[in-house]
Amino acid sequence: MEPRIEYATTTDRLSIAYWTLGEGIPLIQMPAFPLTHVHLEWQIRECRRWFECLAGKMQLVRYDARGAGLSARDVTDFSLDAQILDLEAVADQLGLERLALFASGDAGMTAIAYAASHPERVSHLILWCAWARRSDVSETSETKSLRAALDQDWKIYTETAARVRLGWAAGEQARQFAAFLRECVTPEVLRDAMDTLYDLDVTSFLPRVRCPTLVLQPRQIDTPDVKVAAGLAIQIKDARLVLLEGPSPLWFTGDVGSVLRAMGDFLGVELEPARAAEDRGQAPVTILFTDIEGSTALTQRYGDARAQEVLRAHNEIARDALRTHGGSEIKHTGDGIMASFASGSRAISAALAMQRGFAAHDESHPEAPIRVRIGLNAGEPVAEEGDLYGTAVQMAARIAAHAEPGRVLVSNVVRELAAGKGFLFLDRGDVVLRGFEDPVRLYEVVEG
Repeated sequence: MEPRIEYATTTDRLSIAYWTLGEGIPLIQMPAFPLTHVHLEWQIRECRRWFECLAGKMQLVRYDARGAGLSARDVTDFSLDAQILDLEAVADQLGLERLALFASGDAGMTAIAYAASHPERVSHLILWCAWARRSDVSETSETKSLRAALDQDWKIYTETAARVRLGWAAGEQARQFAAFLRECVTPEVLRDAMDTLYDLDVTSFLPRVRCPTLVLQPRQIDTPDVKVAAGLAIQIKDARLVLLEGPSPLWFTGDVGSVLRAMGDFLGVELEPARAAEDRGQAPVTILFTDIEGSTALTQRYGDARAQEVLRAHNEIARDALRTHGGSEIKHTGDGIMASFASGSRAISAALAMQRGFAAHDESHPEAPIRVRIGLNAGEPVAEEGDLYGTAVQMAARIAAHAEPGRVLVSNVVRELAAGKGFLFLDRGDVVLRGFEDPVRLYEVVEG
């Protein structure tokens, strides 16, 4: 089940997005700024399996850091005290008197400071690829080069950061990682945050941490290296250091089983990797296509520059709806966008939001309207190299092509997935779609 996004308010009046799932020991998995987006993380299969595994044994809480994801973006204070306010806002709203913390990267500094300052509240501390002093990792040549790239070109920075983090041989995975990073935070916010984060040092808090602490570190990671992890374990009383095999700095990839077993042994619960979706019955994926009417004639009608403006407007409106409703863009088709959703109702909500956005654009730009067809279907597509294939995808594209401009058409399976969610469906009868022998029952979704 996809968790419901809620908001907590910090004492400095910022909205922090969070969700909670499962029952039992409260475990807050802190955001590793800037890689935090509580909506989009759930769309990453490996990440979702990690969350589902933890939530099967405990109450898992995940929140977005200030300035990133779905939390407040208009932020200037990234101090250690400010980051603690985010954690406290979520914990207080949920009424958590005792909690365990899982923190990686820069979040480790916040977790260490909070655990040392609130021994009555933190039951366990788990540090993954973390550090207590930012200079331990920010003085490397790679980090300095990345910092310089941030001031030059945002896309180059994200693409380079992805390959530094995942390895230079990473291909499609690195491209997706870079795209995810661009959704999490803006370059302006990241620059402001770095000015503060790079000066943080919580080593004085380490001897004051009294809760049981587990330090997890893959041996093959260069930043941070094993010496940094060992330094944490040495300075925290009775801390347990577990060195793992593998080069992945991401907690939900690589030898996940070893990570979970170490955590389970530490917390006193049995944790094993979640079975793959194909082993337990894969939930349907809802596919959405947009199709701009007369896209091939845009250039002849408006000229190159104006046609490109129309296309950019379409992309901005569609992508904003995807971000709001938890969709994942699969690819740009040239005259539209293909996206996927774990939820049929969210896909429909996104489609309706897109059509509202296109209509609002047309009112203010009647000289260059955007007329878009939208079609949805659901099934079990084949995922390969960042794309989706199969009958479910082909049918979604055909449904979009059959729709009238300004309308949203869905298959019966999508209508059934969204039953009881408050949508109004108009039966448009059986339709023979190109490439399909049997007629398909289609429904138009209208605003209630």
